[in-house]
Amino acid sequence: MSYSYLFKYIIIGDTGVGKSCLLLQFTDKRFQPVHDLTIGVEFGARMITIDQKQIKLQIWDTAGQESFRSITRSYYRGAAGALLVYDITRRETFEHLTTWLEDARSYSSSHMTIMLIGNKSDLDTRREVQHSEGEEFARQHGLIFMETSAKTAANVEEAFIGTAREIYEKIKAGTVDVTNEANGIKLGAQQPGTFPNRLTPEGPKKESCC
Repeated sequence: MSYSYLFKYIIIGDTGVGKSCLLLQFTDKRFQPVHDLTIGVEFGARMITIDQKQIKLQIWDTAGQESFRSITRSYYRGAAGALLVYDITRRETFEHLTTWLEDARSYSSSHMTIMLIGNKSDLDTRREVQHSEGEEFARQHGLIFMETSAKTAANVEEAFIGTAREIYEKIKAGTVDVTNEANGIKLGAQQPGTFPNRLTPEGPKKESCC
């Protein structure tokens, strides 16, 4: 299927926060409660429509373990968007956000759009990080913020598509060079006509714990 733009995403955060579950829910509209940990990097893709333009999201799901950090860093380069994920039921995953954010901003383009995701909102009774804390962290660091549930699909579409919309607005405003693929954006050869918003057959092969 042809597209107007391809946006490269990276999903980052501690192991077990639900990165692979978010990707699987977005690309395949399903939740898988038991998973192997992601080894290195997994991949998924989906076509979406923004402003009547077909946009392909190419999404790289990274391992959260420290031993894979050097591999993860190589994927920051050439990413247009990042989903920085923590688990609202595990405070330590929230406390590690600063380190993840430092890496993202050190190794990526300055134009990268970052959305902060507080995942597992369905487990509110086990919450250790308040919604207001996520909002404040995002405000301090210039991030977009949203809480999601990969299990119930709450706000999962909004997170991925909202990030794409922010990138698209930067393109429209002329603040990002779409001819430089280091910015994580590739120009496509959109064919005449419109295409339905549908999933691509591609999806992650292994998912880390949700």
